[in-house]
Amino acid sequence: MKRLLALILLCQAPVVAANDMTSNDIVHWQDNSLSYLYGDNFKVNPQIQQTITYEHARGWNVGDLFMFVDFTKYNGEEDFLNGKNTYYGEFSPRFSFSKMLDKPVEAGMIKDVLLATTIEFGEGDVESFLIGAGIDLAIPGFDFFQLNMYKRLPDGRDGDTWQITPVWKMSWPVGESTIVFDGFIDWVVDSDGSYEKNVHFNPQLKYDLGKQIGMRDSALFVGIEYDYWKNKYGIKSSSGFNTDQSVTNLLVKYHF
Repeated sequence: MKRLLALILLCQAPVVAANDMTSNDIVHWQDNSLSYLYGDNFKVNPQIQQTITYEHARGWNVGDLFMFVDFTKYNGEEDFLNGKNTYYGEFSPRFSFSKMLDKPVEAGMIKDVLLATTIEFGEGDVESFLIGAGIDLAIPGFDFFQLNMYKRLPDGRDGDTWQITPVWKMSWPVGESTIVFDGFIDWVVDSDGSYEKNVHFNPQLKYDLGKQIGMRDSALFVGIEYDYWKNKYGIKSSSGFNTDQSVTNLLVKYHF
């Protein structure tokens, strides 16, 4: 958690240093959301889970930031490590060379090059620091497409390896509303000691019910989230202990 606090302070430094700037000069846009998910057939942890997720995203004068925190309840069952509930989050600032140099850094489909970082935190021995490079790509049909490649640096355990993380969003108008398909893939490409290479695929498909019922200043989505995780948590799946997870969650998401 010390590294998380240090990174939060680093991200706030331009706000302190640029006291002659307005907030609009620093924060270009931001979005907050709360999600409720319900799913069955989880692996490693208890089978049935309910999760409340807070997400925050922003674009600001030196890059962008995405963070989330999951608060998960195990429906009366107890996890062997975390009891009846737990939390987990990620804090992911990226630093844009185009913004920092005040000139475009682009070529063809590449629209920006960034320094990408993430801190993973939560209950139990889960803290990791990730650092690497990111690129923003202009791909027809996508609202945005990011590709990040990290060096994973776990805190005091196996898993010192490489991770590739694409993130995307696509949307289509449907009548008076919109369907959105977005998500990410975390692909840990190599093994390290007891930490097995793994793939976590986590897309959401959702309908903007808020537009349909006349909500103007916020967005209410309903849909599903699919969670596929091969070798979940870097634990190698076997006939004696299946760690390959495939779960479809019911989803309600409110943006504000």
